[in-house]
Amino acid sequence: MKASMYTTKYILDEFGITRQTLYNWIKNNEISQPETDWRGWRQWSNKNVGEIKRLIDNKKESADKAKQANEDERELYINNRRYLGSKHKLLPFIESTINEECKKYNSFADIFAGTGVVGGHFNTPKRKIIVNDLLYSNYLAYLTWFSDMEYSKDKINKYIEQLNNIKPYKENYVSENFGNSYFSYENALKIGAVREEIKGLQDAGLINARENAILVTSLIYAMDKVANTCGHYDAYRRSMDMLQPLRLIVPHIYDEANKNNEIYNTDTNILVRAIRPDVTYIDPPYNSRQYSDSYHLLENIATWNKPKVEGVAKKMLDRSHIKSSYCTSRAPQAFKDLVDNINSKYIVVSYNNMAQKGNGRSNAKISDEEILEILKLRGRVKVFDTDFKYFTAGKTNLTDHKERIFLCKCR
Repeated sequence: MKASMYTTKYILDEFGITRQTLYNWIKNNEISQPETDWRGWRQWSNKNVGEIKRLIDNKKESADKAKQANEDERELYINNRRYLGSKHKLLPFIESTINEECKKYNSFADIFAGTGVVGGHFNTPKRKIIVNDLLYSNYLAYLTWFSDMEYSKDKINKYIEQLNNIKPYKENYVSENFGNSYFSYENALKIGAVREEIKGLQDAGLINARENAILVTSLIYAMDKVANTCGHYDAYRRSMDMLQPLRLIVPHIYDEANKNNEIYNTDTNILVRAIRPDVTYIDPPYNSRQYSDSYHLLENIATWNKPKVEGVAKKMLDRSHIKSSYCTSRAPQAFKDLVDNINSKYIVVSYNNMAQKGNGRSNAKISDEEILEILKLRGRVKVFDTDFKYFTAGKTNLTDHKERIFLCKCR
């Protein structure tokens, strides 16, 4: 072999990278394919070595910048994640509308809570909130930020530092199924090791249910920061751009506001028959995109049942238990059943005016006429709107897109 040619083992040892990472760079055309000898073994030239060095330097620079940005985040807040349909930017509009129309309310139910940002915004020491979602991963976030179950802050700080310092050394469920796709191989390896460690703490009785929820939620939010996606898990990017290291952050919890809150992980249409809040806020899925498909991976980590996954998107085989009727043609019937059985002074519905303006999967499943007809059976209805950026899977340039609030004062 010429002096200017190197073996794969030399490259791995020299740069401290894994074989999977090296081959992934070739597959994604980030470095050139090396020559092979008569046995078919790769031989790396000085040109190849230079490409690898430049690539690593560039990735390290990007990771360092991201790490510095992460270090500036000393505490984790409930809105610090990407989520389809998040109402975080609409909170002033929602709050001003409700406060103007609902003169006095001591309890507030967010029954399709998603990340929980709306319920969290209305969570105060003088107001009880009820939050619910079908996804278990979101339920753990509610236990983290809204529960009044006791937990040890010192223990959480200690364990998060311990989890951040884990040095994984063997393959695990996450690295085998999601490495070099949704996450870099190194991050996938660590995610799996961290989740196993949390499960071990729980099984050993070293953490209670809320402490477990806090640690898993911190992991899920950390995963969101390093996910090689566009913000959800329907698909991953072809090139591996997200190489910043996984880092868990301690959640900021306002315990003073969490007295008497109620937290659920159930079917909303069943739940409303059992609760009596002053205000019921409804923000249902509005198109055919199931949240179980967009967040299957986070649900997988939250439950930690390690199911078999399939297809390019690596989704759990059975997601039927977390699919919503509001994403199907049955949405109007489900909405009517829901509204008919709500026991509240006020019903507040968030729904945009997507109608039939975009990509087929992005079109609204319930029409304005249906929403108004159903709500008017319960009382007097007002409609408020504000301009808002739409979500559509197509490339259509939509105009006059609005997010609306239908507010019903019940008889």
